[in-house]
Amino acid sequence: MNNITYVGKHLLTLTVSRHAHSSWELVYCTEGSGTFHFDDFDLTYKKGDIVVVPPLVPHCNNSSDGFTNIHINLTDTALPFKSPIIVQDDGNQFLLQTFQAAYYHFNSDSDRRRLLLSPYGDLIYCYLLCYHKTQPLSKVVEEIESNIIQNYPDCNYELDKYLQSFPFSYDYLRKLFKKELGVTPHKYLTDKRLQTAADMLSYGYTDSHNIAEISQQCGFREPLYFSRMFKKKYGVAPSYYLESQSPQEEPTEDSVKIILES
Repeated sequence: MNNITYVGKHLLTLTVSRHAHSSWELVYCTEGSGTFHFDDFDLTYKKGDIVVVPPLVPHCNNSSDGFTNIHINLTDTALPFKSPIIVQDDGNQFLLQTFQAAYYHFNSDSDRRRLLLSPYGDLIYCYLLCYHKTQPLSKVVEEIESNIIQNYPDCNYELDKYLQSFPFSYDYLRKLFKKELGVTPHKYLTDKRLQTAADMLSYGYTDSHNIAEISQQCGFREPLYFSRMFKKKYGVAPSYYLESQSPQEEPTEDSVKIILES
C-alpha cells in the first residue's frame, strides 16, 4: 500500500506541459506559486500547498513568476479524492519534511530506498487524510498550540508569560484559540497533560515510575492537584484508573474450545 514509485524536483520553472499519470501525483510547492489547469477547472496554489492529482487526470502547470516543487508518484493507495484538490501543510511543515526525506531516500542506495520509501508513503497518506478535513488554523493559534505541545511536560512552563509575548491582548488570544480549537489555551494545556498521564498509566509506566513521578513528568508540580484534576476528567483517581486499564487474562486455547463447544 502507498508505494512511492518516483520522487523528483522542479527547480525554478514556469511551465509544465499537459500530461497525465497512471499513478497519483502529489506536488508540494516549495517556493513561488502557480495554477494547475484541468479540463473543467483550475487550482491556484502557493508555497506550502500540496496539489493532489488522481490517476489519468490530464493537467498542466503554469506560473508567471516561477515555482519550485517536490513531486511524488504514489500507487496502491486508498486516497479517497475523486478529483484534484489542494491540501495545505501546517506551520510545522511536517509534510514538507516528509517529502524532502522521501526525495533523499529515493535517490539514495537501493537498500535504504527499499526499507524507507514504503513508511514514507504511508505517512504522507495519513497526513493528506488528516489535513484535508481540517480548516487551517490562524498563524497565532498555530504558534500557541505548537508551543504548548513542545513545553507541556515542563513543570516550570509559564503559559501566561508566553501569551503575553504576543502583540495581542490576553482576552483576544483566549477567545481566538477557543474559537478555532474549542478550548482555551489553559484547558488545552491541562488536557494534554492529563491525556499523557492516562496514556502512561495505560501502557505500564508504573512498572518503573510511581504516580507522583508520572504526574511530574506530565507537567504537574503537585501530585495532589494532579490527582484532583485527573479524577475530575476521568471520573476516578489515577490509582483506580490504573487498575481499570490492567490487561485481562487472555483465554487459553482450551478455554476457547470450551466456549466454542458449549
